[in-house]
Amino acid sequence: MAGHIQDRWFKDEKQEDGTTRRVKTDRHGTGMRYRARYIGPDGTEKSKSFPDRKRREAEQWLTRTQADMERGQYIDPKNARTTFQQYAQKWLAAQTTDVATRDVVETRLRLHAFPYLGARPLGSFQPAHIREWVRQMEEAGVHPSHAYVIYGNLRAVMSAAVDDGFLARNPCDARSVRPPAADKKRVVPWLPERVFAVQDALPERFRAMTDLAGGCGMRQGEVFGIGEDAVAFDTDTVHVIRQVKLIRGKPVFAPPKGDKERDVPLPASVADRLRLHMKEFPPVEITLPWKRLDGPPVTARLLFTGHHGGAVRRNDFNDHTWKPALVTAGVIPERETGERHQAAREHGMHALRHFYASVLLDAGESIKAVAEYLGHSDPALTLRVYAHLMPSSRERSRKAIDAVFMAPAENI
Repeated sequence: MAGHIQDRWFKDEKQEDGTTRRVKTDRHGTGMRYRARYIGPDGTEKSKSFPDRKRREAEQWLTRTQADMERGQYIDPKNARTTFQQYAQKWLAAQTTDVATRDVVETRLRLHAFPYLGARPLGSFQPAHIREWVRQMEEAGVHPSHAYVIYGNLRAVMSAAVDDGFLARNPCDARSVRPPAADKKRVVPWLPERVFAVQDALPERFRAMTDLAGGCGMRQGEVFGIGEDAVAFDTDTVHVIRQVKLIRGKPVFAPPKGDKERDVPLPASVADRLRLHMKEFPPVEITLPWKRLDGPPVTARLLFTGHHGGAVRRNDFNDHTWKPALVTAGVIPERETGERHQAAREHGMHALRHFYASVLLDAGESIKAVAEYLGHSDPALTLRVYAHLMPSSRERSRKAIDAVFMAPAENI
């Protein structure tokens, strides 16, 4: 057995005749009676206290501790007492992902995990606690797709806690725990009529954004960050080399998603629109830090700026420009007085990327090319999202048979 059990209510007192006698200590009758003591893998003494009449329980605990150390599954009691929030905050501080990503993860955990699980010691976690938390998110009205992402963040923290010796096993991995069901709705691309209706509803200074997003497949941040240097009219190419993103509410320049720069074909129709836009709204020189709030300053002559001359901010644009245009175009209803616009997750500016992909696939462009133009790191991702938009073999088969059966009899 690892260590020994100390009875803090009694002690052995040596008598004059050389014998020993058990006598009561000053602690007799108060506090925890038994203290299980052992030497941990780090060479320091550890202990856990148990009440009166629980000596057998203390011995069993020591036996399990010895077995855990032999199996390499030992968890230091001090680590086990660390709360989920304490560990998660240290985990976030140690991440090497970009600051914006860390901020998003921190916000998800702070709003949706810490209020329910933050104060719970890591060593006390059971699968039941995760099941209850998932149910609480559902009752709070968290969108299934958002809840699925939040669950993934919590699971990552738990996995790291296991690796760091704070947790014996990840409760999210239990077979009885089911993650929130991700929203698996198929992408339904906008029709051209809707694209043009939203474009017409936007202020004139922003209308060419729809040409870049819907005609070149650019992400919203990439559109905000496109500069005069990125448009090569002589080679009919758009160089997607930067985006504008927000870190703690402040704009910075950053590489495109995944640090993946790309070249996209510039259609003549989009090129014409950009020429007109740049004539009406000349590019503005904007200087922002690169990647971090304290990053080196980078200057670019941006094609799109806000009403007050600075870089376009995502939240302001979505709330005060994009959603009102959706209302005017009949995509979402008018908001009630004093209320915010209806959530428009599937009708965000990202819908124009879906439109772009659907047009290319309908024209017979390859998945590989579409993935390259969209900036996807893996064509398999593009295929999973857009496979249902590709012209199917069934349609080709029907047309082939119709070409024969509907032909004049003399040609058969």
